Amino acid sequence: MRHGTYRFVIGFLLAPIVLYATFVFYPITQLVYVSMTNWTGLSPKFRFVGLDNFAKIWTDGLFWKAVQHHLFLLILLPLITIALALFFAFLLNMGGGTRGGVMTGVWGSKFYRVVFFLPQVLAVVIVGVIFSRVYGPDQTGVLNRLLIDVFGMDKPIGFMIDYGMWAILGALVWQAVGFYVVLFSAGMSSIPADLYEAAVLDGASRVVIFFRVTIPLLWETVQVAWVYLGILAFDAFALVMLLSIEQGGPDGATAVLPVLIYKQGIRESEYGYASALGVSLFLLTITFAVLALRTGRREAVEH
Repeated sequence: MRHGTYRFVIGFLLAPIVLYATFVFYPITQLVYVSMTNWTGLSPKFRFVGLDNFAKIWTDGLFWKAVQHHLFLLILLPLITIALALFFAFLLNMGGGTRGGVMTGVWGSKFYRVVFFLPQVLAVVIVGVIFSRVYGPDQTGVLNRLLIDVFGMDKPIGFMIDYGMWAILGALVWQAVGFYVVLFSAGMSSIPADLYEAAVLDGASRVVIFFRVTIPLLWETVQVAWVYLGILAFDAFALVMLLSIEQGGPDGATAVLPVLIYKQGIRESEYGYASALGVSLFLLTITFAVLALRTGRREAVEH
């Protein structure tokens, strides 16, 4: 009987293991191999160059500038997005006052959840087109028109020229925050109302309830959100391609690694070097995810 059980388990796991090896593990190994060659992507002939491409990365100033931009996004994107999402989710679930000792959400909270979630269903290309008009460098830009008409600014601001990474950050936060509002709202709704009722009866303010009750009980959800947003911070390819000047400019002011990979591989036909950049991006992403999960580990709060 036990022998038959093992055969069933092995047979059940065989298909997903084969699929994973074919579509995940094998492409990764091919990427690592190509990163050690001088393949141009245009000819079947190439030469094995070892770690030369990685040595070139080490001295590539544009690579390090892109890494700095990723660190900028890695710190601010999760911090701002999670803070806003927690604030809005708390208002939607517990911002409507207290009725019979029970905290209620604001009126129309279900409608607001749909409104917050709407940017998440938009394609990234659409988001890029929208913000290209928001950040327009002349008076047709939404922000510039607002600053000129309402605040009396003398001349338009070149947002993508002077504040490129901040503009990219704003677009990323706008698109991402709605998903985490819904995610945190679902987590808050699963917290027993008795805990909030006890906190209200003890005289706890909303601020105390938020930091002493809600955050500890949502910690695992917040940790997962931080990892997802950190991985998003290592991307930003589409928005940079659509919004930035010269796709990563001016002068690398908005360069990110996926854009460098695209330029080196597709435009310059240096697939070996582009693959080395891809391996570096993969290692950075995996390192962040592991560190975020390990450093954020704490005992789960039972409720």
